[in-house]
Amino acid sequence: MSELHILFTGTGRRVELLQAFRRAAVRLGVRLRLYGADMAANAPASAFCDHTRRICAMRDKDYIPQLLEICRRDRIDLLIPTIDTDLIVLSENRERFAEIGTKVMISSPEMVALCRDKNNTYDFFLSCGLQAPEPVNDYRKYTGPYPCFIKPKDGSSSINAFKVEEARELEAYAARIGDYIIQPFIDGTEYTIDIFCDFDGNPVYIVPRERIAVRSGEVLKTRITLDERMIEEAKRLIERFRPCGAITVQLIRQRGSGEDYYIEINPRYGGGAPLSMKAGADSPEAVMRLMLGEKLGYRGDGIRDGAVFSRFDQSICIVCESGHLQGTRRPVRGVIFDLDDTLYAEKQYVRSGFRAVARYLGNAGGERRLWEHFLAGRNAVDALLEELGQQDRKDQCLDAYRTHMPDIELYEGAEELIRRLKGAGIRVGIITDGRVEGQRNKLKALGLNELVEDIIITDELGGESFRKPNDIAFRIMQCRWGIPFEEMVYIGDNLYKDFQAPRQLGMESIYFENPDGLYYEEGLYADDCDAKIQKLSDVLCVIL
Repeated sequence: MSELHILFTGTGRRVELLQAFRRAAVRLGVRLRLYGADMAANAPASAFCDHTRRICAMRDKDYIPQLLEICRRDRIDLLIPTIDTDLIVLSENRERFAEIGTKVMISSPEMVALCRDKNNTYDFFLSCGLQAPEPVNDYRKYTGPYPCFIKPKDGSSSINAFKVEEARELEAYAARIGDYIIQPFIDGTEYTIDIFCDFDGNPVYIVPRERIAVRSGEVLKTRITLDERMIEEAKRLIERFRPCGAITVQLIRQRGSGEDYYIEINPRYGGGAPLSMKAGADSPEAVMRLMLGEKLGYRGDGIRDGAVFSRFDQSICIVCESGHLQGTRRPVRGVIFDLDDTLYAEKQYVRSGFRAVARYLGNAGGERRLWEHFLAGRNAVDALLEELGQQDRKDQCLDAYRTHMPDIELYEGAEELIRRLKGAGIRVGIITDGRVEGQRNKLKALGLNELVEDIIITDELGGESFRKPNDIAFRIMQCRWGIPFEEMVYIGDNLYKDFQAPRQLGMESIYFENPDGLYYEEGLYADDCDAKIQKLSDVLCVIL
């Protein structure tokens, strides 16, 4: 399985964007680690990152050095900015990041700079053969028409942007804003074009969408509108801009004349970009494919033209009152365990499966050779069959491995722990990923079917897409028990996938640091868990 570490700066409220990357990774089979760098420890999107990193203000002189250190320490493959504040400084320093192996998804400094100055943006639109409302930088030189529009020269998110009806009002707003531009007000329908290009500036997705409803500059409701003229105009812009990754372009189609007037370029993912992703422009998947070395062409098909999307707000618990399990004000009424490498050693299962394969092959030394290949990091079954010249028996070997009744046993203290929790009136459940028959055989061999009443094998819910970090299984367990998420605890060993859903749902979580686990990686931070243990018996000390 491929592995990528992606860092987002200024994560803030970009929950939809992070979720889109997570879903794409599951589809591609990529082992994805999402990092978020933000000044605020309680940004909503931080709950959807695997790890969050506190950092100084983007305008601080230490911002780039701190960000470089984060990228170096966390082995960041790709850095993606999400707000305007750090675009220029990141663009100017992208070579420094490249030196430590981190690619920054940002366009050239020249292009980023022209986007920040609306005068330069106007000139650029004209150079592309596109129409744009002409800017004026001094209210005393603006001679009409009215209404007009005044906004900061380097503004964003519609902050301090105003429609003005007459000259005296314009003078007042000019004094308030300071460094501004004035443009004739274009009466018409507003559109955003979500553009995604490969790292050389070649278009992959171009998706125009109508801005039906907007709040504070960010779209609330949109309609996908695959207008051929807008797409061709966007291609002309791309040819001169050569974007790296995502940009958004805004325009107004004038009422009556039907002319397009371009008003703004944001050289980053726009806040509404996930709406285009939902319509089929899967740029997160494209990002990961590019990072893995694939070449992508233009993808104009498969977009849901005419689809209307509406957005809504949702609350999420970032910090609980106590900040940790012990001393919490709400009692623990339900505990959910992971299975593999949490309640038993998965290496036992692997060794048991190799034994079954060796029996099928009738090879006395097969188990030992399979184990040696496994420890060397090879695909053990393929390696052994190649040695034996029996590659045509692979399917039967895999079937023997996946269907065998394993010789495995619970970790010391696991059964006692479960019984003591149940004796204290605490509900106990298991949520486990994996092939259904294999997981059922494990549960039977461990005697957990009799010991634990509530067990969910995520693949039974609808296939691999329902595996953790998907939260469906946790929601089902919560519905079964009728216990608030805030009174439930999850215990697992895998920092790559176990704790994202519990954290987002407001559950407490305990990291079982298992150095013998298949997916244990020394040095990974367990900052998304409320407690850490090194033996199962410590669970009682933490939650009771």
